[in-house]
Amino acid sequence: MKELDVITIGRSSVDLYGAQVGGRLEDMASFNKYIGGSPTNMAAGTARLGLKSGLITRVGDEHMGRYIREELVRHGVETRGVITDATRLTALVLLGIRDQEQFPLIFYRENCADMALCEDDIDPEFIASAKAVVATGTHLSHPQTEAAVLKALRLARENGDRTALDIDYRPNLWGLSGHGDGENRFIASAKVTEKLQSTLHLFDLIVGTEEEFHIAGGSTDTVEALRNVRKVSNATLVCKRGPMGAAAFEGDIPGSLDDGISGPGFPIEVFNVLGAGDGFMSGLLKGWITGEDWVTSLTYANACGAFAVSRHGCTPAYPSWEELQFFLKRGVKTKALRKDPELEQIHWSTIRHFSHGGDWSTMRVFAFDHRIQIEQMADEAGVTHEHIGFFKNLCLDAALKVADGRPGYGILSDSRLGREALYRAAGTGLWIGHPVEWPASRPLTLEPEIGPDFGGLAEWPAEHVVKVLCFYHPDDDEVMRTEQEDVLKRLFAACRRNRLEMLLEVIPSKVGPIDDETTAAIIRRMYEIGIYPDWWKLEPMTSTKAWASACSAITDNDPYTRGIVVLGLDAPEDQLAASFATAAQFDLVKGFAVGRTIFADAARKWLAGKITNEEAVADMSARFERLCQIWDAARDQARLNAPDGALA
Repeated sequence: MKELDVITIGRSSVDLYGAQVGGRLEDMASFNKYIGGSPTNMAAGTARLGLKSGLITRVGDEHMGRYIREELVRHGVETRGVITDATRLTALVLLGIRDQEQFPLIFYRENCADMALCEDDIDPEFIASAKAVVATGTHLSHPQTEAAVLKALRLARENGDRTALDIDYRPNLWGLSGHGDGENRFIASAKVTEKLQSTLHLFDLIVGTEEEFHIAGGSTDTVEALRNVRKVSNATLVCKRGPMGAAAFEGDIPGSLDDGISGPGFPIEVFNVLGAGDGFMSGLLKGWITGEDWVTSLTYANACGAFAVSRHGCTPAYPSWEELQFFLKRGVKTKALRKDPELEQIHWSTIRHFSHGGDWSTMRVFAFDHRIQIEQMADEAGVTHEHIGFFKNLCLDAALKVADGRPGYGILSDSRLGREALYRAAGTGLWIGHPVEWPASRPLTLEPEIGPDFGGLAEWPAEHVVKVLCFYHPDDDEVMRTEQEDVLKRLFAACRRNRLEMLLEVIPSKVGPIDDETTAAIIRRMYEIGIYPDWWKLEPMTSTKAWASACSAITDNDPYTRGIVVLGLDAPEDQLAASFATAAQFDLVKGFAVGRTIFADAARKWLAGKITNEEAVADMSARFERLCQIWDAARDQARLNAPDGALA
């Protein structure tokens, strides 16, 4: 039984993608950062579709190299073949979207890490672990990288595994044009044709655009070029034809491309042609490796290519398996796929774990984002508010002590009083929630740092989850309801625009009377107005019916939600234990986010100078640890009580 479905080999870079669309690269003012390079894109793209993928490449021993490795791990890509090169930098690409056809780009690949790939980097055991090996054309352009690719192909063929080539022709990377000509897709070259043709017999599948087959076949007549390739290779040839889809040829090449095997095309608006081929290849490999027929494989490929040309970036545009299945079943509703709300919601909610990694199946969150409450404690103790930031660092110390590097732990901290704690939390593995609401505001207003246009979110780290507390009740009058909903809708849009997850906390009990349906009614209303929180933070309800109604309201509208955390409301441990026991019966409830029950006593004593830093950390750690144990025990008991071990 093979451990992996596919290993790709070759380029790996960081793509700095101009955020502005329709202008010159010279005028780009900001850039989005993505992983790039055809083999890297394909490894991530196939992983999104459910294949077990691996990559062979080199990255630098620096921030960009670590970024690529971490992104691959988040995608589930096996990184044993990713070599860290201590002497070379990770490749970079600067690129932009000029219009639906032009894509100015500059390759920064002078002596880059991936071009130092060599035969010694090819581990026979790693190659043997995969069903297929996929190479790309660029790494055939240099003797050293070519030797590495040829070794991998030889080993794969000796193992009886399949091999594929994405021609991926970039004249600039073969030394045929200058640095400013990265956009060029075709320059005729007898030397390149000769080099490619010397390897084509090694492949079972060869994929390229018409221009790429022109270079592989040595002719600008596509049919003639395909026939020339067929003379030296028995591979299935798949020729990509842009908006006309693609054609596959298993045997002799007919007189027309229209006579090849084809799958249905998708009439969509082209937004960005960069990365379309890697998306196409990801879909094709999904079908090819899982034994689908060519029509089905080409359908997957065409659909994945359609997603790629419809969105910003390369890898970020590629669909998940769930999204692809939904799209193929429902079809095109809006030609500009990025403007299809239903599709974009599924895209976001099924790929967000790739960019917001971590195992959040259990959530044990220490919430010390309180502002008014701790300010009041400081005032009572007669100390300045400057003490609060230091105390929040102690809260973080307690959280880190309890987490001890394990997954499933997190914090909630603000940036007005707890900024240093937020800075320190970055990269620790903790889940990080960051509040935006002005404390106790009703109607809802936000912290000044967020800005009147919510532009402040553009400065937030990608790992921060936007937490907003809204005192909302179904019986609110129309003026109050409209004002609060307008803020929430704008905030939700700003979160998605900045690729930040959102946690929505609602506390109706502070506004009016509640029953078992109150929270569920609020949840349904949020979805009705187009707000799809990644997380919900709900009151510690003790009614099974209330929890069942709330969970149903969520799953009926968003089957891909991250889940719910239970808030504390300064409840004593015994009351929280009772609410945990009820909530833990529902799988959608992932854990808790509790604050004052953990820190209130320590805060009062520390601010009054009655305990030391170490004593405060010890006290909060013990309380946090006890709550974690109470939650874990409640979950274990709920599973034991469930008839088949499955929670509601």
